[in-house]
Amino acid sequence: MKLVSKTLRPSVDHTNSASSLANLTPTLKAVAALRDAARDCKACDLWKTGTQTVFGEGPSRAQIMFVGEQPGDQEDLAGRPFVGPAGKLLDQALEQAGVDRAKVYVTNVVKHFKWIAATRGKKRIHKKPRYSEINACRPWLDAELRVVKPQILVCLGSTAAQSLLGREFSVTRQRGQLIDSPLARFVMATVHPSSILRAPDDNARHMQMQAFVNDLQKVAALARKAEAP
Repeated sequence: MKLVSKTLRPSVDHTNSASSLANLTPTLKAVAALRDAARDCKACDLWKTGTQTVFGEGPSRAQIMFVGEQPGDQEDLAGRPFVGPAGKLLDQALEQAGVDRAKVYVTNVVKHFKWIAATRGKKRIHKKPRYSEINACRPWLDAELRVVKPQILVCLGSTAAQSLLGREFSVTRQRGQLIDSPLARFVMATVHPSSILRAPDDNARHMQMQAFVNDLQKVAALARKAEAP
């Protein structure tokens, strides 16, 4: 009888997120292995409406990690983070700030797109994830931080910042400030680029973009400091 070898992937016990993911993720030592395992994740109900898991992307030993809230409509369809309008704006701001995009790892606290249907048409409208959904997904983010080991961690927006830095954290008051945290050598938060896209007019959008670039210039300075002997 002919034997056929099979490559086994770690399986996720979808019935108990707190125990199954906490037990699974420490056994995975590379981003590729984490991404592969996360494809089948059903730790919360968002997998039912999301097209696919959208895992983090970037160098496995990236110097800088950006963490946002969740994938958007285009990210959900493409299976890649920060490829929609907000991602393009982030790329533009990074270039203006002098941050090497090749050294950046991007991810989200939640790996599935949460949405509601528009009143008219087929458009899918972003809906903020609940804390239970954020907590269910947290082992994946913790694993990304453990494997990538970024020297600089940047939270984009209040959902990411409060998830990683505490519910009392205020992006409005504390954006651009270094935060003492065990998560990385340098930790800070700024706005999510999607907030700039929602500015009421061109002048407001320009001012918000400049403030965003100013924050990212601080990231660029930290990157140079981290590389100094």
